[in-house]
Amino acid sequence: MLVPLGLVTLVAMVLLWPSGNRGDLRLSNPYALAQGVTMETGTVQQVAQAGCAKGQQPSQCTVAVTQPDAGGTAVRVAMNPDVVVSHGVKAGDKIRYLNLSKVQQAQPQDPSGSPQPPSYVFVDFVRTVPLLLLAGLYAVVVVAVARWRGVRALLGLGGAFAVLALFILPGLIEGKPPLLLALVGSTVIMMGVLYFAHGFSARTSTALLGTVFGLGVTAALAAWAMDAGNLTGVGGHDGASLVNVGGNLSVSGIILCGLIIASLGALNDVTVTQASAVWELYELAPHTSARRLFSSALRIGRDHIASTVYTIAFAYAGAALPLLVIVSLYDRPLLDALTGSELAEEVVRTLVGSIGLVLAIPITTAIAVAVVKATGAARWAEPEPEPGYASR
Repeated sequence: MLVPLGLVTLVAMVLLWPSGNRGDLRLSNPYALAQGVTMETGTVQQVAQAGCAKGQQPSQCTVAVTQPDAGGTAVRVAMNPDVVVSHGVKAGDKIRYLNLSKVQQAQPQDPSGSPQPPSYVFVDFVRTVPLLLLAGLYAVVVVAVARWRGVRALLGLGGAFAVLALFILPGLIEGKPPLLLALVGSTVIMMGVLYFAHGFSARTSTALLGTVFGLGVTAALAAWAMDAGNLTGVGGHDGASLVNVGGNLSVSGIILCGLIIASLGALNDVTVTQASAVWELYELAPHTSARRLFSSALRIGRDHIASTVYTIAFAYAGAALPLLVIVSLYDRPLLDALTGSELAEEVVRTLVGSIGLVLAIPITTAIAVAVVKATGAARWAEPEPEPGYASR
């Protein structure tokens, strides 16, 4: 079953491989610099209030006295008011800012004497060190607990992101069929991740078959939900920006592809767990009948279903928490809010992923029972114990 599936997936990937030609499809870099403007970094020494020009009226603005990393005297960087209100800035923070001083020096002075626009403007915080530390801690914890399997899992994760960056994203940009892109890319990712992390075995192959089944169910439901639910993908700022790009880019197709990819992690989790449960139960009691083995493993799967469904729902709720707060402030009925354009995509993503996950558990369990009975027949070839053996 897996060899034909792998061959079909490989052929489809070759046929769908992006050409690299985006045509005229471009987005301007928000950090692109005008002539004479430079991007610099520095460390905040102190935070103060200073006069600034807002329209025609002078006002007080927050500035961060910053020591440039390139050296020289400290500069006064005008802070974004939204950042000041939401997070704030303090001494010791590393920031990235625009240096407009050369441009302003080339311009004539304002004879009215009104406050001049700031010469240094805040762009963003520099997060390189804390993010690298967090990533390093994550890698250390995974390797310390899972040993070589954890190392292989991390390498497999890198390969998965490579497929996403080199195959799925360019394919969406060039207008390739999003449903096929998602199915082919997800299958390639799961084949690489599962076999690389867990090794080539009947157990891993069983988990892979269950994952592919779950992906098929998720893809079919996602395609139906996109059409029946009229999900346009333009409810947010990002979707609206992509619509204005033009070209062959399909925003609804991107949403459809995202619905499928979002289910990969949970599907991988439950199918591997179910296959492992069947194998472990069989190792403990090799003479258990297939029906009883299936029932015992499915009881474990039911517990996993309950916990994983909560996991998916809370993961999406946490990611969309700012949006949930905004929607909760609207004076709208709950049903209208859940089915509105702001939350409909999150609701569909949760439901579609959960249905595919739930249905993958019994099919994975059934495949695992059939495979473990077949592969374990030669290993456990001794005769069945006679009646009353256990009591004696």
